Amino acid sequence: MGLDIGSDSVKTFNDALETTKTVIWNGPMGAVAKKLAELSGKGVTTIIGGGDSVATVEKVIVADVTSHISTGGGASLELLEGKILPDVDARDEA
Repeated sequence: MGLDIGSDSVKTFNDALETTKTVIWNGPMGAVAKKLAELSGKGVTTIIGGGDSVATVEKVIVADVTSHISTGGGASLELLEGKILPDVDARDEA
Protein backbone atom coordinates (compact mmCIF):
# COMPACT_ATOMS: atom_id res chain seq x y z
CA MET A 1 0.00 0.00 0.00
CA GLY A 2 1.37 3.39 -0.95
CA LEU A 3 0.43 6.37 1.19
CA ASP A 4 1.27 10.05 0.91
CA ILE A 5 1.73 12.61 3.67
CA GLY A 6 -1.31 14.19 5.30
CA SER A 7 -2.66 17.72 5.04
CA ASP A 8 -0.86 19.00 8.17
CA SER A 9 2.46 17.74 6.80
CA VAL A 10 1.74 19.26 3.39
CA LYS A 11 1.20 22.65 5.04
CA THR A 12 4.38 22.28 7.11
CA PHE A 13 6.46 21.42 4.03
CA ASN A 14 4.87 24.11 1.86
CA ASP A 15 5.43 26.77 4.51
CA ALA A 16 9.06 25.71 4.98
CA LEU A 17 9.67 25.78 1.22
CA GLU A 18 8.47 29.38 0.83
CA THR A 19 11.90 30.87 1.52
CA THR A 20 14.12 28.33 -0.20
CA LYS A 21 16.24 28.92 -3.27
CA THR A 22 17.09 25.27 -3.99
CA VAL A 23 15.15 22.05 -3.33
CA ILE A 24 16.69 18.60 -3.64
CA TRP A 25 13.93 16.03 -3.41
CA ASN A 26 14.19 12.26 -3.17
CA GLY A 27 11.01 10.40 -2.28
CA PRO A 28 7.53 10.29 -3.75
CA MET A 29 5.67 12.93 -1.72
CA GLY A 30 3.19 13.71 -4.46
CA ALA A 31 1.37 16.20 -2.30
CA VAL A 32 4.42 18.49 -2.42
CA ALA A 33 5.03 18.14 -6.19
CA LYS A 34 2.70 20.99 -7.12
CA LYS A 35 4.47 23.27 -4.65
CA LEU A 36 7.77 22.41 -6.35
CA ALA A 37 6.25 23.35 -9.70
CA GLU A 38 5.09 26.67 -8.25
CA LEU A 39 8.56 27.33 -6.82
CA SER A 40 10.23 26.42 -10.12
CA GLY A 41 8.06 29.04 -11.80
CA LYS A 42 9.49 31.58 -9.33
CA GLY A 43 13.08 30.69 -10.23
CA VAL A 44 13.79 28.22 -7.42
CA THR A 45 16.13 25.41 -8.47
CA THR A 46 14.32 22.08 -8.07
CA ILE A 47 16.31 18.86 -8.37
CA ILE A 48 14.41 15.59 -8.21
CA GLY A 49 16.11 12.21 -7.85
CA GLY A 50 14.79 8.67 -7.73
CA GLY A 51 12.54 6.55 -9.89
CA ASP A 52 9.50 6.86 -7.63
CA SER A 53 9.99 10.62 -7.39
CA VAL A 54 10.25 10.93 -11.17
CA ALA A 55 7.08 8.87 -11.61
CA THR A 56 5.30 11.11 -9.10
CA VAL A 57 6.19 14.40 -10.76
CA GLU A 58 5.32 12.98 -14.16
CA LYS A 59 1.96 11.79 -12.84
CA VAL A 60 1.02 15.22 -11.50
CA ILE A 61 2.34 16.83 -14.68
CA VAL A 62 5.03 19.01 -13.17
CA ALA A 63 8.11 17.27 -14.60
CA ASP A 64 8.53 19.79 -17.40
CA VAL A 65 8.97 22.75 -15.04
CA THR A 66 11.56 21.27 -12.67
CA SER A 67 15.24 22.14 -13.03
CA HIS A 68 16.62 18.59 -13.14
CA ILE A 69 15.23 15.08 -12.88
CA SER A 70 17.24 11.89 -12.43
CA THR A 71 16.08 8.32 -11.87
CA GLY A 72 19.29 7.77 -9.89
CA GLY A 73 17.98 8.71 -6.47
CA GLY A 74 20.37 6.67 -4.36
CA ALA A 75 23.30 7.65 -6.54
CA SER A 76 22.28 11.31 -6.34
CA LEU A 77 22.25 11.16 -2.55
CA GLU A 78 25.65 9.45 -2.47
CA LEU A 79 27.08 12.13 -4.75
CA LEU A 80 25.76 14.83 -2.40
CA GLU A 81 27.42 12.98 0.49
CA GLY A 82 30.73 13.39 -1.32
CA LYS A 83 31.11 9.74 -2.29
CA ILE A 84 32.80 8.84 -5.54
CA LEU A 85 30.36 6.99 -7.78
CA PRO A 86 31.76 3.73 -9.21
CA ASP A 87 30.85 4.48 -12.83
CA VAL A 88 32.32 7.97 -12.69
CA ASP A 89 35.45 6.64 -11.00
CA ALA A 90 35.87 3.95 -13.67
CA ARG A 91 35.46 6.50 -16.43
CA ASP A 92 38.02 8.82 -14.83
CA GLU A 93 40.52 5.95 -14.58
CA ALA A 94 40.06 5.12 -18.26
